[in-house]
Amino acid sequence: MKKVWLYLENGIFLEGRSFGAEGTKTGEIVFNTSMTGYQEIVTDPSYAGQFITFTMPEIGNVGVNDEDMESKRAWAKGVIVREYQKRYSNFRAQKSLDELLKEFGVMGICDVDTRFLTKSIRDGGSCMMIASTEIDDRAELEKLLKAAPRIEEIDYIKEVSTKRPYIHKSATYDAVNFRYKEPPPAVAKIYVLDFGVKRNILNNLVEANLEVEVLPHTFDADKIVEDYEKGLVDGVFLSNGPGDPLILKKIHKKIKRLIEARIPMFGICLGHQLLSISHGYPTFKLKFGHHGGNHPVQNQRDGRVEITAQNHNYNVPPQIEEIAKVTHKNLFDGTIEGIVYENEPIFSVQHHPEASPGPHDSQYIFKEFTKLIKEEKC
Repeated sequence: MKKVWLYLENGIFLEGRSFGAEGTKTGEIVFNTSMTGYQEIVTDPSYAGQFITFTMPEIGNVGVNDEDMESKRAWAKGVIVREYQKRYSNFRAQKSLDELLKEFGVMGICDVDTRFLTKSIRDGGSCMMIASTEIDDRAELEKLLKAAPRIEEIDYIKEVSTKRPYIHKSATYDAVNFRYKEPPPAVAKIYVLDFGVKRNILNNLVEANLEVEVLPHTFDADKIVEDYEKGLVDGVFLSNGPGDPLILKKIHKKIKRLIEARIPMFGICLGHQLLSISHGYPTFKLKFGHHGGNHPVQNQRDGRVEITAQNHNYNVPPQIEEIAKVTHKNLFDGTIEGIVYENEPIFSVQHHPEASPGPHDSQYIFKEFTKLIKEEKC
């Protein structure tokens, strides 16, 4: 393994070992507390532009496979781990994490103190960093990092969104027979606005008896309204995705058009944030975000606590309660995790009910979208 050098804008300078792709890359550093599912995390488009620090110390043990890809490629700038395991062992594995990262130009960094890094992010907040297998001079790395654009200045949606519409045809994974299930009968059709949608979100929408057509981020809002009025589509789903939602101004205007048309809508993560902004309530950035598969969320309707998967740096503001009812709250910090808009057929959640990786406590939410659509059709 080659040496690799890390410099964070808070002044931390570290040396580690390199696996995956080599070179020099800049991005935002965050930490993820999931104990499993590193392949799903690395291939989640929402991590575009970020270095992921895993708090789980042993990474690489089970290799990777085609079925657990959450998108067509790995999107993160890099992954940072305490111990990388070259020798993987799993009957479903097809290749190593190292091979996957090399294939898609993602840096792997190991043999660094990830506990120290996690605590520094927790205490000081997420920040920009640079990693290089080519440059070992701290001053040069600092200079390059200062000159690089910040993550909140980059529109990664253009990179992660599909370029053309397509129909998604698989349902959720059958862990007994080791295959994706065939779609059940559809009771309604929806458009999915792809800002970086995860494969398992699409699987769960299909599992919830919906016909799913995925549209690019360049979608025509007027055409969607026209299709809805003609009965060609019954609802719209707004997907997860990377980056700062406030910079997506063209998309805000298009979503406002859909809101005005009273189309049934459901959003997850970035989609949840975009709906808030489009209603006139701008998002704010959290200190270090929520990234992991062990976040407790309380359902405000029945008091039940759900353990959830999360991946976001931005949140909707408390003022959203002026026009919406809060349905879910984060028990770590009290931030809003779910809302239903008053007098509108629209709801959204910040956490990830598809849970890939993560617990399945919140999967019922997809069925709630089907129920909403059926009620609006009556």
